[in-house]
Amino acid sequence: MDLQPFVTAYAATVACWPTSSREVAMWCGRQEFPLPAQVVADWQRGEDVRAHLLVEGRDPLGYGELWLDAEEDEVELARIIVAPSARGRGIGRELVRGLTALAWETGHANVFMRVHPDNDRALRCYRGAGYLPVDAHLAAEWNAAQPVDYTWLRHAGPGDHLPPPACP
Repeated sequence: MDLQPFVTAYAATVACWPTSSREVAMWCGRQEFPLPAQVVADWQRGEDVRAHLLVEGRDPLGYGELWLDAEEDEVELARIIVAPSARGRGIGRELVRGLTALAWETGHANVFMRVHPDNDRALRCYRGAGYLPVDAHLAAEWNAAQPVDYTWLRHAGPGDHLPPPACP
């Protein structure tokens, strides 16, 4: 498997991976189902967004983004999703590990992610990849402006990996 920079030619493919409106909401907080491909394409316009696609041969299997914040000296992993046909095979774990490595390579001091609180499979996966919950007060502060009380996680650090559980 290879983690490659995302190209918008795959926007329609990634947009069709959520299988329900609930999954769209948990993945990216949107309400549209199916998600329009243009939404995924538009995400790439963010100056501080680095999107990636995990591929096997020519088959796209997973998508995720790095949101770089130089002012806060941090990177956030975001919008992680695995193709429905590839779920349950450890693809999510592989994707998270690759994105985390790229995040640390940026030289920022911290790597975070937020997860919908009802996404138990993702939470198990991310914790197994070395992500731990942030302090409750910090999570509450960050959630004050959010539509959902996300579970906020911080990566333990470069090279710190726990044994991985099965991922979606």
